[in-house]
Amino acid sequence: MEKKILVETSARHVHLSREDLDILFGKGAELTLKKALSQPGQFACEERVDLVGPKNSIKGVSILGPVRPVSQVEVSLSDARTLGISAPVRESGDIAGTPGVKLVGPAGEVELKEGLIAAKRHIHMTPATAAEYGLKDKQTVKVAVEGERKLIFDEVVVRVSEKFAPAMHIDTDESNAASVAPGCFGVMIDSIGKEV
Repeated sequence: MEKKILVETSARHVHLSREDLDILFGKGAELTLKKALSQPGQFACEERVDLVGPKNSIKGVSILGPVRPVSQVEVSLSDARTLGISAPVRESGDIAGTPGVKLVGPAGEVELKEGLIAAKRHIHMTPATAAEYGLKDKQTVKVAVEGERKLIFDEVVVRVSEKFAPAMHIDTDESNAASVAPGCFGVMIDSIGKEV
């Protein structure tokens, strides 16, 4: 059985806590749905913020909802260089000891003490799909992406939850390297190039 997975590009974005949303957009501000994302309950918002680093700024960065317990910023390594910040490659939510960044909104500014990461490439998977593919939560796999600039992505973390929809997420640097287009699929392979 071919173990295919939809490959999606996750562009730079910000997740905000309730406290930081209030500071950036005003007390009681709510996130406005612009577009539903592939992961259930996740959405891109109309609201945007600017990222300010020691070297440069990146304006109009998308916010993803819903509100989270802790704010986090996910950028590509190219974005991090633009900002002048050395971003570690981490799984989403693993922000302890990471660098911070300044967020600027229409109502105020927030200086995050930590929370800037380059997200580790990963696959969202339901327990049913994981069982069908013989995979477990936190396992790493290789994924081959076909096309004009075919590429094998190594160390792709499998994340399993009832809340997920099956999809692999890579950042814009990785997506550009493989010329990933909407609707692209990858195939999980083993270390000698055979399908898993």
